[in-house]
Amino acid sequence: MPLEEPIQNLKEDHTEKEVMINIEGLHKSFGSNHVLNGFNMKLHRGENLVIMGKSGSGKSVMIKCLVGLIQPDSGRVEVMGRKITSLNQQSLDELRADIGFLFQGSALYDSMTVRENLEFPLRRHKNKLGVITDTTPLVLEALENVGLPHTIDLMPEELSGGMKRRVAIARTLILKPKIILYDEPTSGLDPITAKEIIELMRNIQRKYGTSSLIITHDVDCARVISERMILLVDGINYAEGTYAELSASADPKVQAFFKK
Repeated sequence: MPLEEPIQNLKEDHTEKEVMINIEGLHKSFGSNHVLNGFNMKLHRGENLVIMGKSGSGKSVMIKCLVGLIQPDSGRVEVMGRKITSLNQQSLDELRADIGFLFQGSALYDSMTVRENLEFPLRRHKNKLGVITDTTPLVLEALENVGLPHTIDLMPEELSGGMKRRVAIARTLILKPKIILYDEPTSGLDPITAKEIIELMRNIQRKYGTSSLIITHDVDCARVISERMILLVDGINYAEGTYAELSASADPKVQAFFKK
């Protein structure tokens, strides 16, 4: 029979580490549609945390609350110790400079070269890095991190799907964020390219010590990349644990995530 309460994580390996994101009792409704019903989450420094949920389960709403794009009905959202709902627009912009976001589908600007795509966040958050007279070294460093320095003057239409995703990751990295939010990082990619992107994400974590929140439907991605997983069901963190713990669960609602 299904569990009445969320599964508890069997391991607490991160209790000594700094909490980068803390969400407590998050509620958000749109009219009669109750999307989040008391969602809780902690992301620790240097951790890869995967969130899985069906379409419409509230993942995108949670992310928007996390970065201050929408206001929750109730609950607490803290990022690096700062309460999101108490920040003014300037403080929010400063905080967002420390949060990298990889959009689903890469979201490169088609009318801009690779160089110009990477320069865009540098211009938008110029206060973080100060006056930069020559952006080329920063752009090349970011592209070298994803193995694509030769693409600097290409247009997005000249790139393959996997290359676009790598360039998007480079754009995310250029401000050297402390937290990276990945939205379906392997969607639309063939299995070989998806594995390359997953390995790149692991390399980024090792090199920069980033704390990563990864939203995905890709079970293989979750198995390889996650240190911990949260399954979002009915607006709450229904199940939480390692991939091995959750995939071995007898709970039908949990097993539904792992059936292929």
